Amino acid sequence: MNKNILICGVGGQGTVLAAKVLSQAAVNSGKRVLSAETIGMAQRGGSVVSHVRIGDNLYSPLIPKGQADLIIAFEATEAVRNLDYLKKDGMIIVNRKVVQPSSASLSGKVFREDEMIDYLKNSTSVIDVDTEEACEKLGSQKAVNMVLLGAASKTGLVSKDELKDALKLLVKPQFYEMNVKAIDYIQ
Repeated sequence: MNKNILICGVGGQGTVLAAKVLSQAAVNSGKRVLSAETIGMAQRGGSVVSHVRIGDNLYSPLIPKGQADLIIAFEATEAVRNLDYLKKDGMIIVNRKVVQPSSASLSGKVFREDEMIDYLKNSTSVIDVDTEEACEKLGSQKAVNMVLLGAASKTGLVSKDELKDALKLLVKPQFYEMNVKAIDYIQ
């Protein structure tokens, strides 16, 4: 059975590494994976979207709109922006934090996290994660990506052990333990 996972955020949040860890975990468990990133203006805080498709009958790395089983959103506004990729019975794992885009400061419009989360919850099944609290407790602001992958493991997509095995292949040894703690943060 195919699974389509869209990972979205803004540049610098670790979305690309999260996609690589998720893909490697699936490959390690013997599954076929296709993936692609659309990075755009990531270095300037722009949108980053990674498509991860797991399964046998896949012919393109890009997820068609309306076909994502899961969206892992590193930022609430990006979750709203990418909602049209989600299946009717899909789920969103979302970081509560909103990163204000530079266009918002120019126009005077402010995106509020409660409004974004409420909109998402009225649209689909949502698990919202307070990653600021998690990162504070873990002692690193760079743990957001693994905290969200740990939350995604609760969906049965991959296990925490599969994520940890993938991490061994993808991160430097000095960062492994901190990333493992981040994966285990959500019980």
